[in-house]
Amino acid sequence: MITNTTKRFWVVLLTSVGFLLRNPAFRKWFWIPFAIVGIGFLLPQNMVIPVQGATTKSWDDHSFWAYPWGTSITHKGIDIFADKGTPVVAATKGIVVYIHEGGKGGKSVMVLGPKWRFHYYAHLDEIDTFPLAPVGSGSVIGTVGDTGNAKGKPPHLHYAITTPFPYINLKDNKAVHGWKKMFYLDPDTWLRP
Repeated sequence: MITNTTKRFWVVLLTSVGFLLRNPAFRKWFWIPFAIVGIGFLLPQNMVIPVQGATTKSWDDHSFWAYPWGTSITHKGIDIFADKGTPVVAATKGIVVYIHEGGKGGKSVMVLGPKWRFHYYAHLDEIDTFPLAPVGSGSVIGTVGDTGNAKGKPPHLHYAITTPFPYINLKDNKAVHGWKKMFYLDPDTWLRP
């Protein structure tokens, strides 16, 4: 597994299926988690740039999987630069999975969106949402900042997209940590018109 979010996703899914199969009264419902996963893949994903007023010129389209990148080894997202306090919006509809303060990402938010993709917003100055909050595409979830390991650097939003379901075709045998690319999607691909 790649990220803690991916691990948690698989634990919840497999625990749910295991519970349903172990209990005879619920065994007939074992297919429900699989139906929910299938429905998640059918939801349309309409995306917007997650920083209000930003354009495709607000980030370096070659920063995804840049190497070397500090203790992370590779840069698994893009950095969208904007003034501190600029609203950060949800790139797509979804549900806030968690908010966190601390670590490399500083103040951060994780949103589960369509296609079972987790959208990670890091280095926020302020967080304007809460766990399990539904968000729409363009809903304000925080503001651009420089928290975490971005302290002292120009304010920006680190935006990454992860998936618990590997995209085998994205595996890169030449890149550093290239096998992990199966679990990380290049946001630049999804944010360009």
